[in-house]
Amino acid sequence: MTTRSRRETVTFKNPFHIRGIARELPAGPYEVVTDEEMIDGLSFAVWRRVATLITVPSEAVQGATEMRSIGSVDLADAQRADVKRR
Repeated sequence: MTTRSRRETVTFKNPFHIRGIARELPAGPYEVVTDEEMIDGLSFAVWRRVATLITVPSEAVQGATEMRSIGSVDLADAQRADVKRR
């Protein structure tokens, strides 16, 4: 099965919460990686999202980051809430 990863930077203007991460995250840019796999057997290319990951500051090590799995809907919800707070 063919897979691909898309990377984008998402910027939050305010501190935010996202479901699946039990702490408030600071405002700023965050790298988001979306992994997708191709659905085989069709006459055209169709991709299905299999994972969404966000890079966040580590709680354990100052200056380090960690990749955390999140839901794409949860990310969209956090972005909408950030826009409303501006």
